[in-house]
Amino acid sequence: MSPLKFTKFHGFGNDYIVLEKNDLPVSTDLSALAMHICDRYKGAGSDGIAVLERLAADDADFFCEIINPDGSVAGFSGNGTRCAVAYLHFNNIWDEPGLRLKTRSGIKNYHLIEATTAGHFRFEAEIGVPAFAASDIPFASGGLQVIDSEVRFGGDTFLVSCVNVGNPVACIFVDDFDLDWRKAGRGLEVHEMFPERANIVFVRVIDAENIEIRIWERGAGETSASGTCSSGAAVLSAFTGRTGRRVNVLSEGGVTSVDWRDDGEILLTGDADLVYRGEWPTEISS
Repeated sequence: MSPLKFTKFHGFGNDYIVLEKNDLPVSTDLSALAMHICDRYKGAGSDGIAVLERLAADDADFFCEIINPDGSVAGFSGNGTRCAVAYLHFNNIWDEPGLRLKTRSGIKNYHLIEATTAGHFRFEAEIGVPAFAASDIPFASGGLQVIDSEVRFGGDTFLVSCVNVGNPVACIFVDDFDLDWRKAGRGLEVHEMFPERANIVFVRVIDAENIEIRIWERGAGETSASGTCSSGAAVLSAFTGRTGRRVNVLSEGGVTSVDWRDDGEILLTGDADLVYRGEWPTEISS
């Protein structure tokens, strides 16, 4: 079989392999493909794959499926979809500034604000309205919302606040990152209080307009950045009165801008940069 062509982009170090569904054999198991190609040692290495499909529908231009490195399906990825839209522009598949992208969590609107021939792109994206109900996370508390709810793990008690921004995000507000947040994130991701798992984000508020985060992402583990985790952290910081509604989110990979508009819509602004193109032996993932 012919090798599968792919292109790798990253958003602040959070990297995704972008593929077109029409290039995949009909029998392709996307979960198996993701687990093989995302492997950092035996594959191309990435935090997930983004599979694009052109649509004939009136409400959206393309559909994007995000698969995590462990083979699970993501409802949404802010950086993954941004990398997918960058792919469309880089390959001259789409040349209009605006694009409507359908995802498992609804239609997101992307607007190109910067592009270079070297493969650097910057987008604004309307990614939807946050959901705060415990059932939307879901969180097994029986309450209406999850704000500073106690969750015990490893002998410690964590106060978690949760929101769904296309993916479930559970935030823990901290004074610093001296705790073993990786161990806590790994355990809390699969905690019984999160029956469908969750992204675990540790948040340090700097001031009313700036926060810093560390990320343990559902299905991927530690990542240098995450659009949905940045959005969730910013929204929850504003919702709990720690910041205003416009927040710069500093992660280890870079700074993502989040504007939780007065109409409820989240506006996410960030980069996508080309890493390389490659070919993957199709038979490895069959």
